[in-house]
Amino acid sequence: MARRTPLHSAHLAASARMVEFAGFEMPVQYEGIVEEHSAVRQRAGIFDVSHMGEIVLEGPRALQAAQRLVTNDLTKCTDGQAQYAALCNDRGGVIDDVIVYRFSPRRLFICVNASGREKDFEWMRSHAGADTDVLQQSDDWAQVAVQGPRAPGIVDALSEPRVIDLPYYHFREATVAGVRGCIVARTGYTGEDGFEIFCPSDGARPVWDAIVAAGVKPCGLGARDSLRLEVAYRLYGNDMDEEHTPLEAGLGWIVKLDKPGGFVGAEALRKQKADGLKRKLVGFKVAGKGIARHGYPVRPPGVEKHVGEVTSGTMSPTLKEAIGLAYVPTDMSREGSPFEIEIRDRPVAAQVVKTPFVTKEAQKKP
Repeated sequence: MARRTPLHSAHLAASARMVEFAGFEMPVQYEGIVEEHSAVRQRAGIFDVSHMGEIVLEGPRALQAAQRLVTNDLTKCTDGQAQYAALCNDRGGVIDDVIVYRFSPRRLFICVNASGREKDFEWMRSHAGADTDVLQQSDDWAQVAVQGPRAPGIVDALSEPRVIDLPYYHFREATVAGVRGCIVARTGYTGEDGFEIFCPSDGARPVWDAIVAAGVKPCGLGARDSLRLEVAYRLYGNDMDEEHTPLEAGLGWIVKLDKPGGFVGAEALRKQKADGLKRKLVGFKVAGKGIARHGYPVRPPGVEKHVGEVTSGTMSPTLKEAIGLAYVPTDMSREGSPFEIEIRDRPVAAQVVKTPFVTKEAQKKP
């Protein structure tokens, strides 16, 4: 049976369409994906992301332990700052992509994907070292994401102390809608400004209700997916996994191969970089009719041999065009390169394009 988040009753009360996702019963939409997508781009929307996991590293060498676990360099962070990173296996494949919140060198709070709640915890515990406590706190926290141009002001008005001054990828402990012990972070997965709020599980409903009462539209996983794809944010399990490296996924900027002490998978990634990538994740637009979906085969124009596959695809509500991400051989990865996607057993023309697909400038165009 699928698990439920602390906000399950709120979704049912709002007549959400519920689906199973990563072992949880989650809202995929309320009024409609396009309407919810547009609300976030133009005003503000709120998402229940309580299915995500939270793992804490504590101890005198917690920072050093985290450095061995993640690809990025946490010594470049100050306390109160967050950092995007990946966990890799010995082959350099992506175990998960995570956000690390640095409270201090002795305490780091890590948000993992829902599918990584237990997997990541066990992996971290086995690699962290004896002098660092790895704490599974996923059931202690709920999380909501409030995103869109109006989101910062709405969350700020409900927070004490104020949070409007937080820079991007910084966070602060605060009371939100009367709920103490929240963590308010200026992060998100939509390409819009806003906050992600971690709150104690029993405080999720007051926080949700207060934000919705302020005029923020509840949004489901459908809009969350179309929003993140328009800005080419990667989705773990689709665009990266243990068989693909962060270098292949276009995330080389979070891989610090020269940081002191290294990290799990660094040797394999160093070799891959030296040898040259054989495949890359690229953005594309469909030139013909049809929407490319996850798993659809990719091939060179006029050639029946499959050389790659689509990892994510949708019809962009903003652009009104079919867009997606796909792995292709490196010699087909240059911007403008043509290829074909097999959509329902017929070849459809596509072309590699620059990402993100949607920028602030593009949104302003009529």
